[in-house]
Amino acid sequence: MNPNELLIRFETVDRQTEGPVTRLIGFARARNLLPLLDAADLEANPRTAKVGPITADIIESIQTTPSLFPFKTKGILVASANCRELERRRYHMTFENPAIEGILDGGHNTLAIGLYILSVAGVEPKELKKIKSWPEFKVAWEAHHDKVRVLKAAAASGDGGPLDFLVPLEVLIPADPDDEIELEAFTSSLFEICAARNNNRQLADEAKANKKGLYDYLREQVPADISKRVEWKSNDGGDVKVRDIVALSWVPLAAAALPDGVSAPRTADIYSGKGKCSMAFDILMEHPAVSTQTADGTFELHNVAIASALKIAGDMPALFDQLYAAFPGSYNRNQGNFGLLRSVTSGDKLKSKPRTPYGKANTTHRYPDGFIVPLAVGLRALLKIDADGNLAWRTDPADFIEKHLDEIVRKYKVLIQAFGGDAQKIGKNEGSYALALDAFETELLKLAQNG
Repeated sequence: MNPNELLIRFETVDRQTEGPVTRLIGFARARNLLPLLDAADLEANPRTAKVGPITADIIESIQTTPSLFPFKTKGILVASANCRELERRRYHMTFENPAIEGILDGGHNTLAIGLYILSVAGVEPKELKKIKSWPEFKVAWEAHHDKVRVLKAAAASGDGGPLDFLVPLEVLIPADPDDEIELEAFTSSLFEICAARNNNRQLADEAKANKKGLYDYLREQVPADISKRVEWKSNDGGDVKVRDIVALSWVPLAAAALPDGVSAPRTADIYSGKGKCSMAFDILMEHPAVSTQTADGTFELHNVAIASALKIAGDMPALFDQLYAAFPGSYNRNQGNFGLLRSVTSGDKLKSKPRTPYGKANTTHRYPDGFIVPLAVGLRALLKIDADGNLAWRTDPADFIEKHLDEIVRKYKVLIQAFGGDAQKIGKNEGSYALALDAFETELLKLAQNG
């Protein structure tokens, strides 16, 4: 078998069909789920499972009341577009498209069961404690495959022992795999099913958008050193929230020609209404003039003008970091004392070095983003749009910041003083953005006049 093939045996199973989807629902012994842990991943699940109180409770339930476990949990939901029924309640399945096939729901159950299996296979507790997420579990699972194989052989030889407990298992398969239209209807339904199942646990809107592929093009534009820090998928360990990246994307997107029915959020929402920015982004990226919905329910960008704006959006996190790192010095060079502003803390007073918001580079002060978001929006003055609606930089933005930030801050400092150094008030006030944009435009005009 290839790595994406597996054979699952049910203890009891019922078959239910409605429309293009057939559901196999029943119980499977834990020992018969080992192939699932080998073959399946959580790519189809909107979020990555993490070790925590939920997994601890599941493991405790397996250990203390294994006979009740199948009635305490929803179990695991799996989807496979290629599944053959064999004798003795066995099913051979292949996961050909991991983005929509595999484990759709029940990631924490799968992780907990896998950790329990590793423990009874003899993996040291101290090593198990180091595992914090599904990707780390998969590494440990592969590393201790020999121990798991020995445990599996012992379970297959007779009494299943610690792997004899039952797990509720649902497998979604095409009602008619030989009918191309029905098969396409099946695959396109998987996203909706997955999203609805995860809705029961209040799946974040950003996780749904990521699952739909709405962030795929934007993610490709963000530099790799920053992109790897972004929590594109819920619980995948990123220390940068995806909604922060999406909010910044509206700096260039608001300057683009948006399709009918799509409106940019208020400028101040980039700071104080990031949820609104995410909702507006989803509406934009799902618009038929912007993206095409594929057979599997995901969206592929085809609008060249919006693509050009998203390329600019990929530059924004690094430019924001540049502004954040340079701002205190520019403020001080304009007869100010940045360290005395409210909510600003100098690095020498902190136990850990202050860092920029996205690239996490060392900087001199820790302070709220409210000071910087209007300046980041001011970069919109450096954009130009061609006859086809495509956006590009008029001049290198990083070089412009380096050469002109002091003069921009000279004007911007008046605003900071007017608000008494309150970063939150500055970030929420639409006038802050107008002033910053005007300061950038003035410096750009000087640059043009000077040739």
